[in-house]
Amino acid sequence: MKLRCLYPVALALLGAVAAPAQTAAPIPPVTGIAHVAYRVADLDREEAFLFKLGFQRSFALNSKDGKLTETFVKLNDRTFLEVYPQTDPKQELGWLHVCYESDDLANYVTAISGHAGIKPLSVHKAGAGNLITAFPDPDGRNTEFTQYMPGSKHMADAGQHILPNRISSVVEGVEFAVPDMAATRKFYEAMGMTVTEANGGLRVRITAAAAPWIQLSPVGSTPRLFFRVPSLKKAEAQLKTAKIDAKKDKNALTVTDPEGNLLVFVAGK
Repeated sequence: MKLRCLYPVALALLGAVAAPAQTAAPIPPVTGIAHVAYRVADLDREEAFLFKLGFQRSFALNSKDGKLTETFVKLNDRTFLEVYPQTDPKQELGWLHVCYESDDLANYVTAISGHAGIKPLSVHKAGAGNLITAFPDPDGRNTEFTQYMPGSKHMADAGQHILPNRISSVVEGVEFAVPDMAATRKFYEAMGMTVTEANGGLRVRITAAAAPWIQLSPVGSTPRLFFRVPSLKKAEAQLKTAKIDAKKDKNALTVTDPEGNLLVFVAGK
């Protein structure tokens, strides 16, 4: 009787040992940067400056009472500058956040939720008609993800507001400072991105390609937005024609917008 009683228990224990371990759901790939967001004191002045660079407003969003809340300046059909006007002196000016693109946002959110403290908002449709979620990074700064949807304002504008004199159509990368490199590294790795040490900080590779990237630099570093241009010589000539001062070094041209934000143009294909 004792053996008969122990036999089922032994089988159960054997099954527990032999059962394959459950693996985490694979993280769907991030496909790129959807937009980089800024808040400016003078929206008209900023858009006039961007227009000199060949960048034009694609569309704007308004609040329920009709007040303009944000504009989207097109860099290419899938990447924009999201520009907010300052409506309160207490609002932070300058660079605000990066929004990444995913082709499978619902499953992406499921895969990353709970890792490195990530707690995304429920995926929902935003004012422009795309799916969106957001959550804070270790520094408390907003991180966004979107999935472009057919019929959204972004997709309806495909092929439009692309000026022939665009100085660039590609965001090469974004640089900003973080206080806690270790925590921030875990945060980006939890989002399925590759992180390596570079330039005194961390370089985050968003997709399988070398760019676009995020450069995480020590506190005190000034945020910079990098654009890729086919020719620094041509870019320099265009800036000169537009009467935009540029600081030149061997591999880059740096300009300062009217709000004090740094835009860097680097050569590449």
